[in-house]
Amino acid sequence: MSPGEETTEPSRSRGHALTARSVTVSYDGTDVVHDAALELRSGQVTALVGPNGSGKSSLLRTLARLQRARTATLTLGDSTAAAIDGLALTAREFSRRVALLTQGRPTPSGLTVRDVVEFGRFPHRGRWGRTDPDGAAAVRRALALTDLQALAERGAEHLSGGQLQRVWLAGCLAQDTGVLLLDEPTTYLDLRYQVELLDLIRDLADDHGIAVGVVLHDLDQAAAVADRIALLHAGRVIADGPPEDVLTAERLTAAYGIRIDVDTDPLTGRLRTRAIGRHHARTERLSTTS
Repeated sequence: MSPGEETTEPSRSRGHALTARSVTVSYDGTDVVHDAALELRSGQVTALVGPNGSGKSSLLRTLARLQRARTATLTLGDSTAAAIDGLALTAREFSRRVALLTQGRPTPSGLTVRDVVEFGRFPHRGRWGRTDPDGAAAVRRALALTDLQALAERGAEHLSGGQLQRVWLAGCLAQDTGVLLLDEPTTYLDLRYQVELLDLIRDLADDHGIAVGVVLHDLDQAAAVADRIALLHAGRVIADGPPEDVLTAERLTAAYGIRIDVDTDPLTGRLRTRAIGRHHARTERLSTTS
């Protein structure tokens, strides 16, 4: 690295394990997550997959302490970080260790990209927001990691949906935590930035020991990026383990209610999935009878 050149590495190369046990979440008296358990390990990517309404986002938000659960115990590292009946860490302390990129964040008005990213430093600032010696460097790194340097002074309201998604991600990276939670982060991104985001997630786990939990709808993306996959159905974790153990045709077909075939890509050696709709099935019948 040349003199004066800014490194794109996070300022702290460390991660935390985050474990959830006995998570039950209710909306209007109806349980939507049932006695779920999930472990996010330092230096690993865990993907949460499953059909709409399966409880993925509710479980992830519970891990971030943004979703009130009927029962839940969260353990951060070796100590209980957040039991529903008695929090061991304040919200600010917890936010120094765990960051969440949520879905559907609003479009900021009157703020530059840099301003928005700087919000990620809030947990690290002094009581009156005056002291944050690592803040400027952390923001620069976050902008570099998300390829936003050229847009840093642009008004956030003038960005595309994909660009804005990267801005919110940069804010999470500026937060500089050991656990990173991402709820459908590839939404609104074009193919290039989807691939680059997944590569960045992998780098954060591999090179910096970050524990990453990510909700994904694309099963092939989950297979490509994750060390472990948790498959949810009807609010329950029905399988949790390496991709090759979880992403089986039988399990996926049962969870999604549609035939899903699974094979191995001959070029990459990775698992790939294919949902078989009525027209696919018709083509198969025609090919076997011709």
